[in-house]
Amino acid sequence: MSTARAAKKPAPSRQPSSASKKAVKAVKTMKVEKAAAAPLSIQDYLQKILTSRVYDVAIETPLDEARSLSRRLGHHVYFKREDKQPVFSFKLRGAYNKMARLSPSLLAKGVLCASAGNHAQGVAMGARRLGCQATIVMPTTTPQVKIDAVRHFGGDNVQIVLHGESYSDAALHAKELERKKGLTFVHPFDDPDVIAGQGTVAMEVLRQHAGPIDAIFVAIGGGGLISGVAAYVKAVRPEIKVIGVQMSDSDAMARSVKQGARVTLSDVGLFSDGTAVKLVGEETLRLTRELVDEIVTVNTDAVCAAIKDIYQDTRSIVEPAGALGVAALKQYAARHGGQGKTYIAINCGANMNFDRLRFVAERAEVGEEREALLAVSIPEERGSFKRFCETIGPRSVTEFNYRISDEKQAHVFVGLSTSVKGESKAIAKAFKAQGFGTVDLTHDELAKTHIRHMVGGRSALAEGERLFSFVFPERPGALMAFLTSLPPGWNISLFHYRNQGADYGRILVGLQVPKDEVARIPKVLDKQGYVYVDETRNPVYRLFLR
Repeated sequence: MSTARAAKKPAPSRQPSSASKKAVKAVKTMKVEKAAAAPLSIQDYLQKILTSRVYDVAIETPLDEARSLSRRLGHHVYFKREDKQPVFSFKLRGAYNKMARLSPSLLAKGVLCASAGNHAQGVAMGARRLGCQATIVMPTTTPQVKIDAVRHFGGDNVQIVLHGESYSDAALHAKELERKKGLTFVHPFDDPDVIAGQGTVAMEVLRQHAGPIDAIFVAIGGGGLISGVAAYVKAVRPEIKVIGVQMSDSDAMARSVKQGARVTLSDVGLFSDGTAVKLVGEETLRLTRELVDEIVTVNTDAVCAAIKDIYQDTRSIVEPAGALGVAALKQYAARHGGQGKTYIAINCGANMNFDRLRFVAERAEVGEEREALLAVSIPEERGSFKRFCETIGPRSVTEFNYRISDEKQAHVFVGLSTSVKGESKAIAKAFKAQGFGTVDLTHDELAKTHIRHMVGGRSALAEGERLFSFVFPERPGALMAFLTSLPPGWNISLFHYRNQGADYGRILVGLQVPKDEVARIPKVLDKQGYVYVDETRNPVYRLFLR
């Protein structure tokens, strides 16, 4: 495929391109007499997208070239800047298009939605613009900054109802209000008008970049955005690949596509809260199966690195969901190689909690593999530390933790800056060649999250200790609830908790349990309802804490 590009990005225009004119002509000439129950075709969606009413409130966002990332990858990379919308997210498009198409009588009764984030802000802004009342149900755990944003965008047109501890609780309550009060529910993704509104993102992309495009990368939560984007792209320029992206711990769409039916996840990761959906939509699954070329998954470290990449090119900070496209783009480019391809990532949102930046900054270097984490055992003998430093050479030391363990050997936890992926293996090999016992911990989650902050914690009093790591939602009282739920006869011999500014907390607990109660451990911990892992046999625990 040719890699030629337009010399200059065309200025945003409301005039349809030749591709759009052809699409409109095709829509006008096609036959539209279909059974009422028949699913909407790709042509139906094309027509709905072309006639969407989004620009009363939304703006046509720019398509910016990512010059720094383009140079690094050897491809032409562009960011579709949906983080520049008035509510800092694409969600405004679909929410408003749905509301604007309601009859005056339905608008007079009012609308409602369940959301703790971007969709709520879109509905709030739409209600203010259309002069209708909106009831927005949010979990009681919703951060105050998001509640304030909804109130700001909606003003007197919005009533906020706090109910339940999760989105699922809020959604059930919203459906109950829908039945009782006759309000119209504005679904966050599984609605043709919402999907069509989101599809205007693709309409702008193809108007703004008339040259070849090899792939567009789109984050998937419930599937509204990718359904709209894929419907437009495949109707107008089917040669362009549409690649969906999900977090590895929130991959409901990927599993559903593979299964051929909707799969409900029992748990979802909360780092990328904008895509943390346990059950995708029926319509969005149908469209994704038919139109999306591939779905890839990325992990937390890769997303943190992508947030940094976006910042370096735009000086803007997107939320984790907004960086999924870039994380997948990098992964896709590395896997397929080549040079000069044109890739576009949709930066779909920027509603980032400021406190979360602490976690992002810490994990970004690991995500790019620009830091190697190693456990090195050094003989307690003259000259060994000098050899250790000589082996490090000119590399920058990012972390160094040491405490003498016995008369013969010391264990050092060291972080070193790296320049290329996979370099940690070569560094570990160099240490071993000098006679140092070495373990590469660069991809060890326990080492990255906890042990790096706890080196030197051995105790002669910790006999019979068993170690467990837990993940639980970061909400008021959760930590104390965990502590008070443990049996009174169990002794906590180690406890590490570090607030990372994310929507989830991680704790590391050492437990000393009476011998006659050891068999009860799984039953007691399962009852907690939190995700946990028995880390007692983890090698990094045995090196530094056992």
